[in-house]
Amino acid sequence: MVGVEGIRDEGAPAVTDSATTGRALPHPECEQIRLESVLHALSDSMRLRIVRELAATEAELSCSFFDLPVTKSTTTHHFRVLRESGVIRQVYRGTAKMNGLRRDDLDRLFPGLLDSLLAAADRQAARIGG
Repeated sequence: MVGVEGIRDEGAPAVTDSATTGRALPHPECEQIRLESVLHALSDSMRLRIVRELAATEAELSCSFFDLPVTKSTTTHHFRVLRESGVIRQVYRGTAKMNGLRRDDLDRLFPGLLDSLLAAADRQAARIGG
């Protein structure tokens, strides 16, 4: 991320998307995505639920599409964790923040991981409901 003096902070995720409104959200470059961060992001049931819904539609969905049983600020936190770990990409389209699964990047870095985790989540949901 570029700081106030125009110097890149190497520890910060790179900004890879900007909206037509000039708002940009930081995302890690593909090469910066770490397995530990992805697994941590997907270890939470709400975040896994978001990813399962994104994977099922294979389209961008707005944050308001998701009906999570948590507060708005907690929902925002979950999306931020997913974005900063490299699991999702968020961009502004007008006033809506749109979310898309970074399947291509994840499949390239960790072949089969996402499909295995999603299949396991589906089996668990069938077993215990939800």
